[in-house]
Amino acid sequence: MPIVPTDDFKKLPCNRYEAVIIASQHARHLNLQRLASLEKMEENTNVTIEARKITMVALKELIEGKIQFERPKKQ
Repeated sequence: MPIVPTDDFKKLPCNRYEAVIIASQHARHLNLQRLASLEKMEENTNVTIEARKITMVALKELIEGKIQFERPKKQ
């Protein structure tokens, strides 16, 4: 399993703990998409499924800036 260097998290506008929470929420979303694709696979055999680990995909997309997130405003 590839390792994500902690230096990559320093580039993000949030701390590493927030980054992990954001990535986990995105991983859940990606997993729901994967499960929906698996259900479609029963009907259509031409559906492709992502073979990489969902958590690594989510972390990589977060570091690359593909995930849009917004901090909640303090009250």
